[in-house]
Amino acid sequence: MAMSLSEIETMIREAFPGARVEVKDLAGDGNHYSASVVSTAFKGKSRVQQHQMVYAALKGRMGGELHALALQTAEG
Repeated sequence: MAMSLSEIETMIREAFPGARVEVKDLAGDGNHYSASVVSTAFKGKSRVQQHQMVYAALKGRMGGELHALALQTAEG
């Protein structure tokens, strides 16, 4: 079963309190999303490390319940 936009957003917000989070359903099919996350937690982290942190917040659902996530992160 696919993840909902609100589920994805909630999981990211719980992992990064105070972050600016925006999640969009790219295809309207509940399988292809984009997410923008701006957080102070990313300070001093490489882009790869930032993305790994977001994937960790999704608790192993990437590639299973969550088919595709175009991710943009930034220190904020």
